[in-house]
Amino acid sequence: METIAERLKSAQITVKQSTLDAHRLSNSVKLLAVSKTKPVSDIVQAYESGQRLFGENYVQEGVEKIQALHTLDGIEWHFIGPLQSNKTRLVAEHFDWVQAIDRLKIAQRLNDQTSAHKPLNVCIQVNIDDDENKAGINKAELKDFAKTINALPNLTLRGLMTIPKANQSQAEQTASFAQMSVLFEDLKKQYSTVDTLSMGMSGDMQNAINNGSTMVRVGTAIFGSRN
Repeated sequence: METIAERLKSAQITVKQSTLDAHRLSNSVKLLAVSKTKPVSDIVQAYESGQRLFGENYVQEGVEKIQALHTLDGIEWHFIGPLQSNKTRLVAEHFDWVQAIDRLKIAQRLNDQTSAHKPLNVCIQVNIDDDENKAGINKAELKDFAKTINALPNLTLRGLMTIPKANQSQAEQTASFAQMSVLFEDLKKQYSTVDTLSMGMSGDMQNAINNGSTMVRVGTAIFGSRN
């Protein structure tokens, strides 16, 4: 059985090769290790192998891990799951990024609960396929929503994230990713802080990178099947 260090190395190689195949700069795609449901010891193994960016989907679980690992230098925590109003303070106080902003109420609460000395990095989640089973705003709402988010003083708009429709064909998936890339490039022209397109997971990261992703969210390929 492969170790976490070995699987992490394999994922890093896939990211690097996919980036080169897409004729992009070698350091233009970041790897976010999705550690939800995994124990602190697994995160430590990945950290000791050089990984610094970690993603959590569940607030309480994530906060407990952040507190347990607060002595690790350079570690960066991304909240990537759906967020309820009663959990925003915990996220604002402990996480560095929130990747799934799709409601103004949540954004305003995060802004009010975040210290002005440490702005919270945020991405807007886009429901690129208008899938009723997925969260996110639709494409038509993005321009106005981004303007509103950018105006909140304690949030830093960093970009977009998406989760494509499940069970798409390769062509459909590519079309979804390509649409996101266009939206991202347009947003970059409007806001100097925008630099992140969080798109692609363990099963589709190569296609996502080929279509402009700057951050892939990889869990199973690093940590194995969820508990």
